Amino acid sequence: MDITVEKLNEMRENGEAHTLLDVREDNELSIANIDGVLHIPMNSVPLRIDELPSDHPLIVMCHSGMRSAQVQAWLAENGFENTLNLAGGIDAWSERIDQSVPKY
Repeated sequence: MDITVEKLNEMRENGEAHTLLDVREDNELSIANIDGVLHIPMNSVPLRIDELPSDHPLIVMCHSGMRSAQVQAWLAENGFENTLNLAGGIDAWSERIDQSVPKY
């Protein structure tokens, strides 16, 4: 299931509980990021699954939404019932929410 960048922005502005899981690689994070993310590269998620909250929405993001969709589906298959994929990823965030976030 997807969430739009507009809905995520609304959640952040309203202080709604959520965790934003960024599954991009370190070098991508150094180019563009959103404050307050939990950064776990995609390939490390299975090894670090214990670090993920299950008591509030877990929103998974990447560059464009493709990798995060895979992680979100994997998490859902592994007992995380409250996961969402950030449609369009940081690219959409940069385009539609915060133009100060570099595009790459």
